[in-house]
Amino acid sequence: MAEKMVFVTGATGFIGTTVVEKLLARGYRVRGMGRRETPVLPQGGITTMEKTFGHPNFEYCRGDVTDAKTLSDGIRGCQYVIHLAAYANNWARKRETFDQINMGGTQNVLQAIRDHGVEKAVLTSTIMTLGVTPPGKICDETLERTDGVYFTDYERTKRAAEQEIFRQVRTYGVPVVVVNPTRVFGPGQLSESNSVVKIMDMYERGIFPFLPNFGKNLGNYVLVDDVAEGEILALEKGRVGERYILGGDENITLRQLFEYVDEFRGRRGFKLPLWKFWPMVVGHSLNLFANCTGIYPAITPGWVKTFIHDAAFTPAKAERELGYRPTPLRESLKKAYDWMHSIEMK
Repeated sequence: MAEKMVFVTGATGFIGTTVVEKLLARGYRVRGMGRRETPVLPQGGITTMEKTFGHPNFEYCRGDVTDAKTLSDGIRGCQYVIHLAAYANNWARKRETFDQINMGGTQNVLQAIRDHGVEKAVLTSTIMTLGVTPPGKICDETLERTDGVYFTDYERTKRAAEQEIFRQVRTYGVPVVVVNPTRVFGPGQLSESNSVVKIMDMYERGIFPFLPNFGKNLGNYVLVDDVAEGEILALEKGRVGERYILGGDENITLRQLFEYVDEFRGRRGFKLPLWKFWPMVVGHSLNLFANCTGIYPAITPGWVKTFIHDAAFTPAKAERELGYRPTPLRESLKKAYDWMHSIEMK
């Protein structure tokens, strides 16, 4: 199995670079697609990319999931696919950007999988598609989302993409496994996808001491290395038509996250608990300013809503069926914290 070719979309992204590295270490041949001319990124902390993308079993192809032809050309000859490319930001100048990349791109990937007889594919979604969890309850893949209320366009379009994936599995027998990572963080890149590390840094520097809704809502946080491992385990062992939550081993509040930072640096920082009304006011104001000026907002209403609702999940199914083993949360956060201090944060 390890001698076959894996096509990876979003290969130069936060999760993608780690997935590629782990695939190569397992002996797979990898064809990675990205939108850049070269896969080497000039960002702080990317110290292994030249070595990884210079590997003899790796080939890079420039392309975009919204371009069906280049995507199809890239997948041709590959037995497996791991689809990671997405527009995961909180805001876009044009709302249709989310639809074009997250929904349209996924449809193109599914079509290419069917056209080229791909043996198996892993399509990456997000825990956000499952919705919020009831207070005090830790949920799994069986959580049924009955509402049509979405906090962000990212959440809305990833949910639509998921529905299309499962429709094609039922209708055409497309050999797809879906994975739902929780809040991913860790060493690698300082993109918006790694916002947890950015929050840790801003809290430590006193720029973001805020605790929306008093910092009492639960969330699940997972190390990027664990997500990458889970992607590959889903490819190797996942059941077609199933979804697997790729999360950490515990759920914590934002206040607890900041307390971990306090522990790592050896002193307590100032924290400002806020009723959820005030962060929402700031989020709406910055969002309006962004829509008028095109200047990217630091926070949006959707971002605030994400942190003032519970999203407590367990990766127990992935542990049982895939052999997934998340790193203990404190160890994961310490690894991210140490990496944060080893690079120049921007």
